[in-house]
Amino acid sequence: MLSAGENMRRPALVVRRVFETKIGVGWDCTCQRTTTNGLLGMKLWNDDEELFELARKELFVAVVGDVMDQMGLRRQFLPPQIQPLKRDLVMIGRAMPVLGVDWLEEDIAGVHNPALKKSFGLMMEALDSLKPNEIYTVTGCSPQYALWGELMSTRAMYCRAAGAVLNGYTRDLRGILALQFPVFCWGSFAQDQSVRGKVVDYGISIQIGQAVIAPGDILFGDCDGVCVVPRKAETEVFLAAIQKARAEKTVRSEIEAGMPAREAFEKYGIL
Repeated sequence: MLSAGENMRRPALVVRRVFETKIGVGWDCTCQRTTTNGLLGMKLWNDDEELFELARKELFVAVVGDVMDQMGLRRQFLPPQIQPLKRDLVMIGRAMPVLGVDWLEEDIAGVHNPALKKSFGLMMEALDSLKPNEIYTVTGCSPQYALWGELMSTRAMYCRAAGAVLNGYTRDLRGILALQFPVFCWGSFAQDQSVRGKVVDYGISIQIGQAVIAPGDILFGDCDGVCVVPRKAETEVFLAAIQKARAEKTVRSEIEAGMPAREAFEKYGIL
């Protein structure tokens, strides 16, 4: 088994291998597009806005997950019950992790953490801290109450957040759908959080299922679920994913023209 350090060193090596496809088109680690004839000198993105727009146009969660598997990053998907409220929603942005806990209101007299004496704990502070393109990402609470709602979505939209990921339920489904704010969660359930759970911290690393999420990691979600792209590997991951997604179009054309699946895989290494 590779150590964490070895895992983080592997992506660049894998991307170089991806370049050696039989289609002959690839990207180097400076975001430059290359062909077998040499460097064309076209940068693919300059900032988050350009990267996220490119991902929305050309990528899907499955291809990003496939690339991370090949890089040895094999625990990057959130549990499969975390799904978009609408099947056509696509979400990409940087994680702003939030940690919640279950709470019994009658325990207020014995608490030592001052945050627990506040309504909802630090939930409002976490919500108000959202920056453009960040995703409110919460775990730690049992699935016995809603972790999100319409008014939280309204505030997040004002902050220009990219979405919310909940290891649990939302409520106010009709209102959130009307806002068209991307929320990925277990579904909708109306029972309130206020007397049942509190946020105890935010802007820290959390774990949802098998995936560890650090502040600033990229979350990418569509109808197939949500994956986590570690910040340290994001350039290599997205370069390789764009390479693979564009190559898949060639493979699809070949299959549509009658090429057998095995022959297509042997020729292109993709299926």
